Parts: sequence; structure tokens; C-alpha cells
Amino acid sequence: MDVKSRGIPLNTLLLFLLLSAIFSISSATSSITCPIQGNVYPLGYYTVKLSIGNPPMVFDLDIDTGSDLTWVQCNAPCSGCTIPINQQYKPHGNFVKCGDPLCGGVQAPPGHPHVDPNVQCDYEVEYADQGSSLGVLVRDNIPLRLTTGSLANPVLAFGCGYDQTHPGHSPPPSTAGVLGLGNGRSSILSQLNSLGLIRNVVGHCLSGRGGGFLFFGDNLVPRSGVVWTPILQSSSSSVQHYKTGPADLFFNGRPTSVKGLELIFDSGTSYTYFNSQVYRALVQLVTNDIRGKPLRRATEDPSLPICWKGSKPFESPQDVINNFKPLTLSFTKSNSLLQLPPQAYLIVTTHRNVCLGILDGTEIGLESTNIIGDISLQDKIVIYDNERQQIGWASANCDRR
Repeated sequence: MDVKSRGIPLNTLLLFLLLSAIFSISSATSSITCPIQGNVYPLGYYTVKLSIGNPPMVFDLDIDTGSDLTWVQCNAPCSGCTIPINQQYKPHGNFVKCGDPLCGGVQAPPGHPHVDPNVQCDYEVEYADQGSSLGVLVRDNIPLRLTTGSLANPVLAFGCGYDQTHPGHSPPPSTAGVLGLGNGRSSILSQLNSLGLIRNVVGHCLSGRGGGFLFFGDNLVPRSGVVWTPILQSSSSSVQHYKTGPADLFFNGRPTSVKGLELIFDSGTSYTYFNSQVYRALVQLVTNDIRGKPLRRATEDPSLPICWKGSKPFESPQDVINNFKPLTLSFTKSNSLLQLPPQAYLIVTTHRNVCLGILDGTEIGLESTNIIGDISLQDKIVIYDNERQQIGWASANCDRR
């Protein structure tokens, strides 16, 4: 059919298509970046600052790819809050109701019947070290600067946490809450994507020297050099973890008896955790390999369960890398490798000893779960691409962006 016979001039249609293409490209490549503070040791966490409300208040939040919900300590009033009352979020009747679709993403079990769709939407999240947050879902402005230079001011849902328990360090008591970076419906990432502001991609670059950067969208994804592996879908949990696998463990380039590991990439966890069987096998490999080297167990160092001291105090991981072998995780479905040099699983403590930064997950209730934590993600740009259902990584200088 001739274009003009539909009443649309050809030049007008071409202009419309050109503008649409330009807008589409601009929207698709928009991203949001945030500087990261913190370190694996001695702090034990990485955080970003997020402004919330009008006028905005700034909150220091623990970045956590292992959970969906973002929440802040909330003056409702608050039990167990660790920040001063004047720094807590104050709700102003902006509660999300039970009938809202986002409420189903924070209440467990999924499909839990609501007595009244007009009552406030309550939530409770628990963390692996038994810390938890109880509160109510609210909506408010969260101003964000896009990489295009424009300022977005979306209204997003997050948790107003008025009852906190924190026997461990997740979330860290010194922070105001958690920035959940999972791909559940309630996550900030999913909400920004549904508003058309970014693609459904999030990533981080954690510096081994402390700090780094976080990004939403795909602007900062390297065009080459990234190793990718598929995300495994989980049907047994309301939280869609960034799970990968199966993967085999190599020690100094040689295969080990550890095979078929399923792994969760979790930026909310400082150290890497293996189930007890894998953990014991790894400890045995490392212990056997360092026999005859100038290292002996440092039983007086409380930093981590397994530590060694040298003939003289260590100043940095570079001082000990010649005494330890690299680890490699080989993902059998994608033929991709996650290289873990000694500095990706060792720390040097304030006692100037070197300690193993891979821990036994059974001690925090992770009987069958293996977690790749911050220590093994340092000095890599890590990308969680929910549109293509894959996780990628590449070596990077995380001190700048």
C-alpha cells in the first residue's frame, strides 16, 4: 500500500522513524552510576549513598546482589535501629497497600492471601547470619543522575524498616539499610527497568584497595573481554538469586575432586563460602601445598578461622602470593573460567598474618549453598545481565570509572 494513501506524508513518516530511533537508542543506553565506599577488610562491606524523599535525605546502604528489597531504617518508631533518629527515614502516609502488585514480591510465602487489599504491605527479610528487618513497604522520590546528564526523579517502592535484629554483620550495623540488587519485582533495578529508564542490567567494580563503583544499565559494560556464564533459574525460593553453575574447582591449574558446584554471586557477603565438604577439601589442598614453606598457623589471630604467620610480618597480599597457588572455577556449561589468584581468597590482617578468606558455609546455615563473596569479586567488573540471563566478569581497574 502506498504510504500517502494512508494520509501520512512520506517525509513526516521518515522524520518520525528517525526521532523514534534516536530516542530508543538514547533510552536503551542510559545508565546510572554510584561511587562505592568500603572494603572487605577490616570493614567487611561495601556501600553506596542513596538520596530519598523530598527534600532528599542521604542514606548509606549496603550493596547486596543476594536480596531484592531495598530498605532503610525508619522512624515509625524504630526498634533495633543503629543510626540516630534524625537520620532515619520518616514515613508520611506513603504506604504501599497489600493490593499493590509489588506487595506480592516482598511477602512470603508467594501468593500469601491478603485479608484486606487496602491495608499496608508489611515485609520481613532475613539474612544468612540471622540478621533481619521487619517493616512496611512505602513509595517516595529517589533522585538519580543518568549518564546522559539528565536528572531522573522516579517514585520507587522500598522498605521502611522499623524493627531490626543484627546479631551478625549483614546488614552492617553502621549503615542505614540495604540496597537490594536482585531481579525480583520489588527490587530498585526491576522498578527502574519497568519505568524505561535503564536496561535490566546491574554491575559493580569492587577495588581491592577499597571503594569502587556501582552501575545500573548497560552503558559501562565492556564491549570485549567479558567472560559470560548463564544464570540458573531458581524455583524453590521467592528470591531469584544470581545462581550459576555447575562449576569444577581447579587448584594451580590442575583438576580437583570438587566438581559440579552451583554458586551464588553475592555482593552482600564479604567472604566466599563453600559447603563443608568443599571447604574441607580446599583447606586440605592449601595446607598440603604450603608444607615446607616459611609459614606456620597463627592460632592467636581472631580475624578468621585459619591464619598463618610468616618469618616476618606481612604488609599486603603481594607479600604472600608466592606461597599460595591460584584457584579457578571452570563453568562446564559455558566453558568460562573465573580466575581466583591468591589475593582473591586471602587477606592480610591487622596482626600482619595472612588468613584464608574462604569460609565454611555450614557455620552460618548454608549447608548446601556456595557463595562467591566480595573477596573473590575484587578488581573485576561484574555484570548481572537479567535481559540475557547471564553473569559476566572481566579484570578491571575499579579505582576509577
